Amino acid sequence: MIKRLGRSPSSWTCSQCLRMQQQRRYNSSIAAATRAQDPVPLAPTPGNLRGLGTPDANNDDRILRQIFDSQNFWREFSQKTKELSKKSAGLFQNRYLTHPEGFQRFAEVTVLKCEKIVDSVVAASTVEEYKSLARDLDRLSDLLCRVIDLADFVRATHPDRRIQAAATQAYAMMFEYMNKLNTTTALNDQLKKAAAIPEVQESWSEQEKVVAKMLMRDFSKSAIDLPDGDRQKFVELSNEIAHTGTEFVDHMAPEKPYLSFESSRMRGMEPNMARALTKWGQVKIPTMDMSAQMALRYVEDADVRREIYMAVRTASKASIQRLEKMLKDRAELAKLSGYESFSHMALSDKMAQTPEAVNQFLSALIADNHHQVRDELEDLMELKKSDAHGGSFAGTINAWDKFYYTHRLVSTMDTKLRSPDFLSAYFSLGTVMQGLSRLFNRLYGIRLVPRETLPGETWNDDVRRLDVVSDTEGHIAVLYCDLFSRPGKTPNPAHFTLRCSREIPASEIAEAANTPHPFPSPLEA
Repeated sequence: MIKRLGRSPSSWTCSQCLRMQQQRRYNSSIAAATRAQDPVPLAPTPGNLRGLGTPDANNDDRILRQIFDSQNFWREFSQKTKELSKKSAGLFQNRYLTHPEGFQRFAEVTVLKCEKIVDSVVAASTVEEYKSLARDLDRLSDLLCRVIDLADFVRATHPDRRIQAAATQAYAMMFEYMNKLNTTTALNDQLKKAAAIPEVQESWSEQEKVVAKMLMRDFSKSAIDLPDGDRQKFVELSNEIAHTGTEFVDHMAPEKPYLSFESSRMRGMEPNMARALTKWGQVKIPTMDMSAQMALRYVEDADVRREIYMAVRTASKASIQRLEKMLKDRAELAKLSGYESFSHMALSDKMAQTPEAVNQFLSALIADNHHQVRDELEDLMELKKSDAHGGSFAGTINAWDKFYYTHRLVSTMDTKLRSPDFLSAYFSLGTVMQGLSRLFNRLYGIRLVPRETLPGETWNDDVRRLDVVSDTEGHIAVLYCDLFSRPGKTPNPAHFTLRCSREIPASEIAEAANTPHPFPSPLEA
């Protein structure tokens, strides 16, 4: 319900999200959606309660490896459902999301559901009504996260610009609504009343008590006790920080998009790459391209490496202006909320709690690793001393030297060992995923089961879908795995949560079953 500071300066997020550190604004490697949006029931059934060792489970185990290791096998496997119907099932089988306009509708319907819960919480007056308050607020959290988390992922990852724009609009709408909830005093007052009633406290489970405690703490971080004008300022600053942060990431650019060098200075670079970048005796390297990273590893001329290194790490003036604005707004938000700095505000409910504790940990880490780092730098320095291309800063290992001399050192070690790497042949992607599934099954009684995707369910045909199946509870989650490179996709590893897990009471399922919704199952409504 209350969003974590890791994503925004506000607080509404579900209790499960508070334990997670999500990486944002990168193209996906793995997108995870818990409580899967598909027609398979989550309750245990004879067909899905099977552990490894049964014929069906062994077949799933074999297919799991093949869908990652054989592109032809995956193509045939994934076409089974697509041949039955060409109609889009919607992204993640959310039938609102069959077209860009559906994001706005999804957000609007969600706000209506949230308003109904807010009205119910504010109107609570009896002990019995207060007993359900923590669970109601947790459901409110889940509804907000369903849209915000999904839209945040789609706007960063989807290749269709129209869908990106629609997801961004839905995200902004829900984010603004979330910030209004953060500063709604009636919700905070009702939660405090409920927590102060002994009979209510006794009726709450440990999970409900934890949620209530988190929410009360997070309300206090969201300027809930400040005058009306300051609370409105909090909402405005929070929205502005989110907008500027999105602009910063979407339009991040270096000061110099390209660097040009005489081809004679690029000795050591991989020949095919060098030829592809060379025209009229000049090698033109895109600053934000993988070729710049490869040049840092292979080019012998230290001055060339230095120029590339500095260009890669020098942002455009517009990027710097956006960053400075975001930092100023964060500082103002923290001051408004009564914190010494934004870092104090962001860490107040984390394990470290203070920036001083973080710095102390980092200093201890540096001291503990000092001797090992010194020894490794000495090894690199020995290589540099014997190098005729040491450049203008020959007496030390510089930042632009690290990749080059580390690569040389490792290559020298491999040559001395004179032993080919046989192990890597046994660790294909499919074999690793298969091994993880077997490990999870032995430790936790869950398996990864390959599943065909429906038309329109994923953002790219290369995305593999895996159902998470429990030996005792049946189908409990879905993983979408986007693990292969392609043009336009950045190589950054990332994990996104599209939907958090939550215990769904029978009353909520019955309510969803009697309400029109665009999902394959009432459990998803």
